[in-house]
Amino acid sequence: MTNPLRRLVALALTLIATPALAEPPVQWSIAIHGGAGTMSREEMIEEKRAEYEAALQAALDAGAQVLRDGGDAIEAVRTVIVTLEDDPRFNAGRGAVFTWDGTNELDASIMDGRDLSAGAVAAVIGVKNPILLADAVRLDGRHVFLSGKGAEDFAAEYGLESAEPSWFATEPRLRALERFKAGKVSAIDVDLKYGTVGAVALDSAGNLAAGTSTGGTTGKRWGRIGDSPVIGAGTYADNRSCAVSATGEGEYFIRVGVARQICNRVQMAGEDVQTAADAVIGEVGALGGEGGVIVMAPDGEAVFAFNTSGMYRGRADSKGTSEVAIFAGE
Repeated sequence: MTNPLRRLVALALTLIATPALAEPPVQWSIAIHGGAGTMSREEMIEEKRAEYEAALQAALDAGAQVLRDGGDAIEAVRTVIVTLEDDPRFNAGRGAVFTWDGTNELDASIMDGRDLSAGAVAAVIGVKNPILLADAVRLDGRHVFLSGKGAEDFAAEYGLESAEPSWFATEPRLRALERFKAGKVSAIDVDLKYGTVGAVALDSAGNLAAGTSTGGTTGKRWGRIGDSPVIGAGTYADNRSCAVSATGEGEYFIRVGVARQICNRVQMAGEDVQTAADAVIGEVGALGGEGGVIVMAPDGEAVFAFNTSGMYRGRADSKGTSEVAIFAGE
């Protein structure tokens, strides 16, 4: 065998024997949602679709930038949700639906997967960004869940920004309440979707976080509270399992304990996050409920599961993924 040929054979054998370089792991990852429900492709004109996609992308980009700059998961979750709370297209903060009495009552929760610290607020009026109030409760540490006037007093003590009723009120939400009270449509039909916003994130230190915020359902009465501010139902994060934010018919999500149930299946049964999420949303569906979840795994895998025709959603990570979607199958 000639020397050149011998060298070629040796090189070939070396390439065969050398293991392929492992794909680098995800350094950070984030997923968001803006509500799940009955959405029609035919009725959503291109202009409206483009507006929602742009709004989702703006929130996603804001959260991704926090993580890209080395910020932690809890900060990224806060940033996304504040962005969506300030956008009147979504049912959280500004643009929240009206209660039967014509007010905007807001709920929110947030959880840090590294230490299981959590904060939640419900039936809050006049607090510009409920997710910041929920996080203040978490950081204060004396309590987990505050509601109504007490939560508002707590917000004032912490110097959180307040807002007049006119900040939250929007004409489309007011018309929806009027149609609902006239008996023309149900609460589900008038909303078309279960308007909640949320985010889950993994930061470069390997920590998970989740948060959720909502205005609830149109025409809600008697101080009704859904799953969004309930730790374990609408929100949960644990570095040992996953982070979850839910959106849907809150009564069913509370009964199933959706967020904690998904994390339990991942941690205790060893299921992957997609399998666990699909199974638990299946349980919700079996009871007659609708909605969806976003889930973040400790390795940065971000998944969606929902049993409705659509869910406003998006995800991005350090490997270049950046995408938003609305309807099932996208």
